[in-house]
Amino acid sequence: MADTCYEVVTDASIQLHSGRRQRFPVDKTVVMQEEWEKNCKRSRNEALTVRNADTFNVSGESPVTEVSPRYGVSSVCGRRREMEDAVAIHPSFASRNNSEYPQHYFGVYDGHGCSHVAARCRERLHKLVQEELNSDREEEEDEWRKTMERSFTRMDKEVVLLSEESVVSANCKCELQTPDCDAVGSTAVVSIITPDKIVVANCGDSRAVLCRNGKPFPLSIDHKPDRPDELDRIEGAGGRVIYWDCPRVLGVLAMSRAIGDNYLKPYVTCEPEVTVTDRTDDDCLIILASDGLWDVVSNETACSVARMCLRGGRRRRGSPEQGVETVSDKACMEASVLLTKLALARHSSDNVSVVVIDLKRNGHVTGH
Repeated sequence: MADTCYEVVTDASIQLHSGRRQRFPVDKTVVMQEEWEKNCKRSRNEALTVRNADTFNVSGESPVTEVSPRYGVSSVCGRRREMEDAVAIHPSFASRNNSEYPQHYFGVYDGHGCSHVAARCRERLHKLVQEELNSDREEEEDEWRKTMERSFTRMDKEVVLLSEESVVSANCKCELQTPDCDAVGSTAVVSIITPDKIVVANCGDSRAVLCRNGKPFPLSIDHKPDRPDELDRIEGAGGRVIYWDCPRVLGVLAMSRAIGDNYLKPYVTCEPEVTVTDRTDDDCLIILASDGLWDVVSNETACSVARMCLRGGRRRRGSPEQGVETVSDKACMEASVLLTKLALARHSSDNVSVVVIDLKRNGHVTGH
């Protein structure tokens, strides 16, 4: 979650910004521990709630035709005063040909300015994608791109409309009151996993990384204002990138694309970059995370840590000689939690949200 810098607007907003962005002192270990335990418990409960919708046999082991890949989630406030991240997981949220081609949705949203845009994305974006999908035929790469672009555009319009309505009953610090909520937005990194494709749509500086054959392959590129093509786009639209602690659009926002942030349009756009990757037998896992992880942990380190946890899970469940290579939900959860702890240990100053998805083709997704 990139800071939104308001100092360039008014002197009064300097005091507001410093108050709203106050961080927990590092030495308050008791507060951090309580926050950690609370968020980990919430992550486990959310994972169990979704997982209980799937079919299990009496022993608790997943059948070979389980419709959902295994995954783990960890999302913590960290040293921030406010929790502005959100995570959405919807196994088999869409299908084609009478459920013979299940599609699974995973999303990480990193809010800035307030939490209500990220929360709205968590509630609505997967539904918009579902509405835009053509369930009667296979989506080609160009169709996937158009589908995700339409979905993100509709999501952005809903957020703008929400702010214009000024719903005063909202449970957030800005209470959806203009002009405060015009300066609220969220990143969105979304992955849709099918039996043969990995579709990633990214808007902002959250990131998706695929671990293939033991090596990291980024499936998205962070939208930073000083990225050459983004800088050209911003300046071509009449905007400027000003360095204020880091490169910022108009000296305000430390990312060049986001959902929301109506006051910075057209320099900040909601248009996602979309990649469509063919799945292979060498694919191990995918990590979706907010920049609270990526600011302090490299792609290589994150993949190594996650692979270590998943290998340990396979050893616990059975050896290759026994023909059992499945990974438990617990192993994926351990990977996400360990990555979150690593980010905090490396003094990440942001909210940290991590989703680890197992991609091994040993019966985890229908169609393999």
